[in-house]
Amino acid sequence: MVVLAVLVVFVGAGTAAALWVNSVNDTLTKGQKSATELDEINDVLVKTTSFDEPFYMMLIGSDARADDESMGARSDTNIVVRVDPTTNSATLVSIPRDTMINIDGYGYCKFNAAYSYGGAALAIKEASELLGVNISHYAEVDFDSLIGLVDAVGGVDVTVDQRINDPDADGSVIGQKKIIIEAGEQHMDGETALVFARSRAYVDGDFTRTANQRKLIAALAEKILSMPLAKLPGIVQTAAGSITTDMSVTDLYSLATQFQDGGELTMTSCMVPSITGMYKSASYVFCDENALASMMQTIEAGGDASEITGTTSKLAQQLGVK
Repeated sequence: MVVLAVLVVFVGAGTAAALWVNSVNDTLTKGQKSATELDEINDVLVKTTSFDEPFYMMLIGSDARADDESMGARSDTNIVVRVDPTTNSATLVSIPRDTMINIDGYGYCKFNAAYSYGGAALAIKEASELLGVNISHYAEVDFDSLIGLVDAVGGVDVTVDQRINDPDADGSVIGQKKIIIEAGEQHMDGETALVFARSRAYVDGDFTRTANQRKLIAALAEKILSMPLAKLPGIVQTAAGSITTDMSVTDLYSLATQFQDGGELTMTSCMVPSITGMYKSASYVFCDENALASMMQTIEAGGDASEITGTTSKLAQQLGVK
């Protein structure tokens, strides 16, 4: 009730406030999804009763580009976040998109195929099974639209480990704006942040890219939580144009204010411990099952699992992957 009262003050009184909240909620929680898709998503989410205990949330990113209509059919980014409002902390766990999983009815596939076969609902289900956790909430992000959100908060500050000069990521290979990101501390606007999240021009390809995406998400979260409460409704309204989630305006505002009241946010990140290999002439990422179990135990206990890496895989051995 306190959250709703504050929203009323920000956006007007009585009916005007209700209309604003309902309008943003409609955009935020439905997006372009059908009623069937929304029902399927709600069926796989294991909702918590409140935000006074830790919970898991999945972030699904699509990167549909005008020059490649096939992009976006599969989830380009898959991150599961353990959110702990009791300690003001969050841990981001990336699932490499090429991770091999066994999907009922389809057999062995890359993880990002789950979105293609069953949308966000199947991606959430497979992430839950892989990590062995219940996922309570989700947010699906259109990376192109994310430009507006980053610009709406005045940009973000990110530490860049190595210089990025990637025509495929900035689109300059087809005549779009050339963007080069130098190594070091950088203040990024929306266009620059998108290039940072997209680039795969690294020796390890998608592994560094997922680390950069976690950095960007952490920077965006920290920036939003550092902003005055009076600006949050406007940020939520902007976010509604690029994000579809099961969380309402009041849910997001309540969670944000709870984190602001709790002091400085602590964020850690890691990737599912993995190895790479070839199977039937295709490159895959294979999860190190034992290391993953250790990672999730550490995360569940509130610890930092960022140093846990993969060295082997039972599934890879079973399939005879070299």
